[in-house]
Amino acid sequence: MNIINKNLDGGKAFDWGKTSSDYAKYRDIYPQEFYEKILDRGLCISGQNILDMGTGTGVLPRNMYRYGANWTGTDISANQIEQAKLLSQGMNIEYYALSAEKIDFPDNSFDVITACQCFWYFDHEKIMPELYRMLKPDGKILVLYMAWLPYEDRIAGESEKLVLKYSPEWSGAGETVHPIWIPDCYNEKFELCYHEEYPLNVRFTRESWNGRMKACRGVGASLSEEEVNAWEQEHLMMLNKTAPEEFDIKHYGAIAELKKK
Repeated sequence: MNIINKNLDGGKAFDWGKTSSDYAKYRDIYPQEFYEKILDRGLCISGQNILDMGTGTGVLPRNMYRYGANWTGTDISANQIEQAKLLSQGMNIEYYALSAEKIDFPDNSFDVITACQCFWYFDHEKIMPELYRMLKPDGKILVLYMAWLPYEDRIAGESEKLVLKYSPEWSGAGETVHPIWIPDCYNEKFELCYHEEYPLNVRFTRESWNGRMKACRGVGASLSEEEVNAWEQEHLMMLNKTAPEEFDIKHYGAIAELKKK
């Protein structure tokens, strides 16, 4: 499903379904510290019902399933949901191919609603009242994010330059450490009760870093097959010349917790 957002990539269409296989293989990369930050807040644990919006291939539900919460995942891409189901075999996780704007669970269904790497895609004026309705009286929205730091990490910076060569309007470039942006409309029914930004080092091989970059919006989700192949050939040549076989990429993680008023 092609998505066009005038605030992203100059309005260039993208489709996560085009890169679902690479997404499933190479984007399950959050280190344990990322999950521990959630647990430290007392969220996504046994006895809680969780809705993960924009679940993609189910990375968050799958990795946190062992902590005992009941998980439901939704995503606009049917291909992503199919990958999530395949990767979640043996786990009691429900998945639905739904856009955020079409989610319609009963009132007071969830203790926590999570959004990892996807919050900026939503129509917040439309979904905010629905999230409020679906959350229990003491419910929380948990927004999560992790990004590489191209100005602090040489390999990440060179990879990013190559994405921009093929996707000049890609707006995912130039990341720096900052709090997660929460639209003003949430102030009506929620309060920001916690946020944190923290450094992370994420381990890659040349293959896995190439796969991670290939599965980004500016490459696999938006370029033609021929363009993806040309980008990948250049990227692997660059990595073979400049990167060791294994290396860390500097990232940062961010968390924002909103409490229902």
